[in-house]
Amino acid sequence: MTERSIIALVSGPNGFAGRTDALPIETPDWNHVEPVNEALEALLGVRTSVLRLISVENGRMMRGGLVTYHVEAHGEPDRTKLHPSWTPSTNARNRLPYARLGGPAELVAWADGQIERTGPAVQVRTWNLSTIHRLPTATGPVWLKAIPPFFADEGAVIEMVAAHDPTLVPAVIASAPQRLLMSDAPGDKCWPIKPEHVDLVVPRWVAVQNALAGLPRIRPTAVPMPSFGLPDTLTHGDFHPGNWRSGGQIIDWSDAAWGHPALDACRVLEYSPPELQDHIREVWSRAWLAHRPDSDPLGALDVGRRASHLHNAVKYQEFLDNIESSERIYHEGDPQDELRAVRELLR
Repeated sequence: MTERSIIALVSGPNGFAGRTDALPIETPDWNHVEPVNEALEALLGVRTSVLRLISVENGRMMRGGLVTYHVEAHGEPDRTKLHPSWTPSTNARNRLPYARLGGPAELVAWADGQIERTGPAVQVRTWNLSTIHRLPTATGPVWLKAIPPFFADEGAVIEMVAAHDPTLVPAVIASAPQRLLMSDAPGDKCWPIKPEHVDLVVPRWVAVQNALAGLPRIRPTAVPMPSFGLPDTLTHGDFHPGNWRSGGQIIDWSDAAWGHPALDACRVLEYSPPELQDHIREVWSRAWLAHRPDSDPLGALDVGRRASHLHNAVKYQEFLDNIESSERIYHEGDPQDELRAVRELLR
């Protein structure tokens, strides 16, 4: 496992308080902040929220290294554990509301107007594409998510899917622009992906896509491709096994767009080992042929591999164009990597 240490620049109720020493954190992913907040609460004696990433030294691929964050303390921190430091900026181009002082607390207050919370809100992840809190209730955890304005209306997309198969998505408890409160999705991420995961998720998603085919209902994908007898429809946009739950639900719909369904199939193929790819092709193709007997799903997958990488390149560039400079490190080089993948396929 790639090791991660963190330095927190801490702002409190009475202004900027200082920086911590470097602290070891048990998980490597930069956007996984639950253990960061646990370490800081133990050190400073107050609950905290990570606002944003400021810099990384010696990390790569969103993991490891020495990561500096701007952190908000929800109470006066123990200043004896802090050192003098430069003060992080309170404003910047493209800074998201949840990355500003008071942003996490405002989100939780909105959720508290929708549910009865039975314990502290836990900030699980935060970065330039989303922030996620786990909120305890008497009937189990619910999930609070906020996203940037360049993403799809995730609540509306989930409701669109649920109209045809409510077992495929978590239930929407409440939604508002760029925020969503959802029920828990049972099970674990489908890493590593197994044949039974494919059999459980793919045919049901294809059935929903077939039912939704018709007039575009959300923004189109950036890359059109030949139909091969398949309809343009709702695509998940990031249909890898990490967004599938072993209980059979699909999560993280903010990348959703209207386009060719092969884009989703090619996304899961990108994240699957070679020995499983023929099974994925077979299950996906058989599912579409059941709905569209005159289609050519396997032909669509051949072209879709290139279209998927082109679509990803455009999407990653959109991220880079719309996030603040310190967090571009999450996505730097991604558009070029996708274009190189297309070039390799053409060879």
